[in-house]
Amino acid sequence: MAWLYDLVPPDYRAHEVLRRYPVLLARFAADHVAAGLEAARRGWRTVRVELADQLPADAIEAAMTAYEREGARLAAAARGVEGWPGRCGANAGYRACRTAPV
Repeated sequence: MAWLYDLVPPDYRAHEVLRRYPVLLARFAADHVAAGLEAARRGWRTVRVELADQLPADAIEAAMTAYEREGARLAAAARGVEGWPGRCGANAGYRACRTAPV
């Protein structure tokens, strides 16, 4: 469960409900990762057009590479969260689980 906290902002550790219900932490992590993935995709699609007059070509290419790497990292994280079994069995993701106190 600790790896789920690596996927969310540090302030999420202050919420006792996320410690008590790991399936809820998985939900928060999935939502946060999905938002980051969408931001990386949007950045990749728009950086060339929106910043072309402000950055040299090599900086644009480096930014696109960074967006690609971040997108790949976040896509892998999303798959990991979606496949996290929690307390519901090896084949259930967080959406299939019912919350139960830990």
